[in-house]
Amino acid sequence: MHWILGIALAAAVFVILKQWGALSPDKRKTAIWKGVLVVGGALLLFLVLTGRVHVLTAAVAAVIPLLRKLPALLKFLPMVNQHLGRGDGRGAGQGSGDEQYEQGSGRSAAHGGMSKQEACEILGVARGCDEQEIVAAHRRLIQKLHPDRGGNDYLAAKINEAKAVLLRGRSRADAERQSS
Repeated sequence: MHWILGIALAAAVFVILKQWGALSPDKRKTAIWKGVLVVGGALLLFLVLTGRVHVLTAAVAAVIPLLRKLPALLKFLPMVNQHLGRGDGRGAGQGSGDEQYEQGSGRSAAHGGMSKQEACEILGVARGCDEQEIVAAHRRLIQKLHPDRGGNDYLAAKINEAKAVLLRGRSRADAERQSS
């Protein structure tokens, strides 16, 4: 009897996998949801028929405190998406295939460093602005987006990095002007 059930199960898996390969991505998504619902319904029916519904009740009781924390956890969703690289298929911090180099440093913005152009866009300042404008723009943004005031760590870090990139470029340019 076990042999017959094993052969039938193997044949069923083969047929399902063959049909799965022929499905379009949209139909695969609907098939996954249907499969989840069928398996969930079968599991519920099994629990009811065997008198083990108390396991399901205990599981629901364990999930309720987690559901109360769900709104607080949802604020981390953008950060999770950023680290998973959702959207365009690239990971966090990666640029396009064309590498952009900072002027004078030779460092690639696609390999972890922020370019001066990106820093100007983040702070909302012009490319040739002075140090006071950079500091004022940084102060204005960090007051809005600081984690202690309802912002998040990622944005605050980007704002600080943008300020550092622009001020570092200023100090280099000033040092070169003074040495000339």
